[in-house]
Amino acid sequence: MKPFCSLEAQLYKPIGVRIPTSYTYSERRKKEEGAEDMFHRKKLRSISHERSDFFEGLPDDIVISILYKLSSSARCPSDFINILLTCKRMNRLGLHHLVLSRAGPKTFAVEAKNWSECAHRFLRQCVNAGNIEACYTLGMIRFYCLQNRGSGASLMAKAAIKAHAPALYSLAVIQFNGSGGLKNDKDLRAGVALCARAAYLGHIDALRELGHCFQDGYGLRKNIAEGRRLLVQANARELFSVLRSSPSLNLRTWHSQNHPQRNGYATGSGFGCSLLSDFGCIVPAREAHPANRFLTEWFGLRGGGPGQGLRLCSHAGCGRPETRKNEFRRCSVCGTVNYCSRGCQAQDWKLRHKVECAPMELWIDQHGDEEEEVDAGDNRMVEVEEAEGGTI
Repeated sequence: MKPFCSLEAQLYKPIGVRIPTSYTYSERRKKEEGAEDMFHRKKLRSISHERSDFFEGLPDDIVISILYKLSSSARCPSDFINILLTCKRMNRLGLHHLVLSRAGPKTFAVEAKNWSECAHRFLRQCVNAGNIEACYTLGMIRFYCLQNRGSGASLMAKAAIKAHAPALYSLAVIQFNGSGGLKNDKDLRAGVALCARAAYLGHIDALRELGHCFQDGYGLRKNIAEGRRLLVQANARELFSVLRSSPSLNLRTWHSQNHPQRNGYATGSGFGCSLLSDFGCIVPAREAHPANRFLTEWFGLRGGGPGQGLRLCSHAGCGRPETRKNEFRRCSVCGTVNYCSRGCQAQDWKLRHKVECAPMELWIDQHGDEEEEVDAGDNRMVEVEEAEGGTI
C-alpha cells in the first residue's frame, strides 16, 4: 500500500500541485492541533479583554451619578482624589460640574501644610461649579490667610446669598469688628441682621452671639429676657447636635465630684460641650468647620499668629486673626486672652478659660484709646458665665 503522501501527490500531480513527500499524516495532525490551541488562546484573550473593558461600556451618566454621591460623602480629600487618579475617564468625569457642585466640605478640606496652587485651582473649580461650601471655604482662606479681602468677602457673600449659615455668621463677625478696614468701618446693625439670619437657619454660634447682643444692647435695643431665651435655645440646640452625633452618649456620666470647683462652679476638664459641662457631664465638643481648622493650622505653621503685632482669637475652634491692631476684645479680668466675638468668648470660657482666668491687680493698656470700644463689663467672663447659667 502506498503512503498517504505519495497517493496525494499522484492525485494532485495533473493540476500542478506539489506536495512535499516528507509531509506525513501525524505532522499534519499536530499542526491542526496547534492551530486549534492558538484559536482558543486568542478567544480567551478576547473574552478577558471584553471583561476588563466593562467599565468603558458604562454610560457617562451612571458614572457621574456614582461620583456625585461619592464627592458629597467623602471623609477626606484623598477619598476623592484617589478616584481622579484611577484613569483618564475617571479624571474627566470626576471634574464634571455636577460632581464638583455637590462636593462636601471634607472633600476639599486640605490641610494648611499641603496648600498649593493645585489645591487653590481645585477649590476654584468647585466654586465655578456653584459649590456653596467651596465659596465659603475659599472665601475664608482668601480673606484671612491670603489677605485678599475683597475677593474673600465676595465669595462669602456669594455663599450667604444662598442661605449658607456659616458664611452669614462669618460676615456678621466681620461687620462687628470692621475686619479688613478701619475702626470706624464697623456696622453693628448689619452684623446683628446677618447674625439673626444665620440663627434662623440653625447656626448655634450665631444664636449664642445674638443672645449676647440682646443682653448687652450691642447693635440693638437691650432686652435681657430675650437674650437669656436665645442663650437657652442655643444650649438646647447644642445638646441636640451632640446627641445626634453621638447616639450612644451616656448622659449620666457625671464627673462634678472629680474636678475642683472655683467660685461655686464646676471647672470641667477642658474637653467638653459648653452646655453639658455646666452639669458635670463629659461629652466631646462640636467639630470645627474645615475652614476654621485650616485657619488654625495656617497660622500655627507661621509662629502661632499673623505677625505684625496682630493676635488670633483665643478660642481654639475659631482660628480668625486680627486684620488690624487691637481689633479683638480682651478679657477685662486677666487681659491675657482676646476674642473675635462674644460667641467665641462664651465657648472658650466654658471649655478652658474658666479654669485659667485670674484677676490682675495692675493691667496697663499699652495701646491707649484704641484698645476697647465698649465698656469693660461687656467683656467680663463672669458675666458670660452668669448669662449661660440657666437650665433648659
